[in-house]
Amino acid sequence: MSVAPFPPATGAGRVLGGIRDVFTSPKYGPVLVTFLLLIVVFAVGGSRYRGFVSGPVILNLFVDNAYLIVLAVGMTFVILTGGIDLSVGAVVAMSTMIAASLLQAGWSAGVVIPLILVVTSVLGLLVGLMVQVFKIQSFIATLAAMFLARGLCYVISKDSISITDPFFVALAQTKIPLGDRMSITPSVVIAIALVLVAMVVLHYTRLGRTVYAIGGSEQSGMLMGLPVARTNVLVYVISGFCSGLAGVLFTFYTLSGYSLTAVGTELDAIAAVVIGGTLLTGGYGFVLGSVLGVLVLGTIQTIITFEGTLSSWWTRIFIGVLLLVFIILQKILTARRR
Repeated sequence: MSVAPFPPATGAGRVLGGIRDVFTSPKYGPVLVTFLLLIVVFAVGGSRYRGFVSGPVILNLFVDNAYLIVLAVGMTFVILTGGIDLSVGAVVAMSTMIAASLLQAGWSAGVVIPLILVVTSVLGLLVGLMVQVFKIQSFIATLAAMFLARGLCYVISKDSISITDPFFVALAQTKIPLGDRMSITPSVVIAIALVLVAMVVLHYTRLGRTVYAIGGSEQSGMLMGLPVARTNVLVYVISGFCSGLAGVLFTFYTLSGYSLTAVGTELDAIAAVVIGGTLLTGGYGFVLGSVLGVLVLGTIQTIITFEGTLSSWWTRIFIGVLLLVFIILQKILTARRR
């Protein structure tokens, strides 16, 4: 007796099947989960606190985390290749110390800011050469860079250095009005501009295609004739540049340089990128997802601030739980793909 075949999926069934495939895709699934998580976290905050879901609170997330968004952009490039960069927090601190000390010595902001970006990019270049030329694991190479940068902070000064330069003070105090008592800072504009540039580079240039190819299979990228060696070095230069820029933005935020600035921030950047859907093994991920990851972390911190009775260490606990959940989710999605 013949068995009738299953009836073809209806229009609604095809739509639901398409949605299911997107959410179970290792490429798009984690990013969409992060977006839904951000909505849920905001909904929880809005249900508990009056005025939580409002324009000023949302914009303050960007203002408070502009430097972390910049760090996450650089970290995304590195992790997409399957590497890691543990030096970004120390490089941020070094950037603030260089800025504060040179400005205090009378250097102009027009010289100090480019100098910081060049110094941090060169440090990233050295790390990239260690990884590519000498085949040192990125964990070890960036750990060495982290100790170097943090040590240089203490060589410059053990104490906090205030910044009184007119340009830095003016940028720190500048507010860009958006109407109805809402505003953003120049740091947010710089961070968003960097995100847009990074998105274009990753998705519409040969460099971006090579970054994804290295994360997928470095050997395959070499067989396709892609500039694998150059790109492996360049991603650390990009991360170093972003770390220096994040340090400059942080000085706009605090108007000071301090050796203990950004201790542990490298872990926040890594967590934001992973929670944003970028696979630690490389090959999958989006800059926009990393921004969503930063916003999730910032929203959790804002909820704890609104609560008032919880220690700031609860932020670390929630971040740890989310990081573990997303790593497990990545494992599940990549296992299904195989």
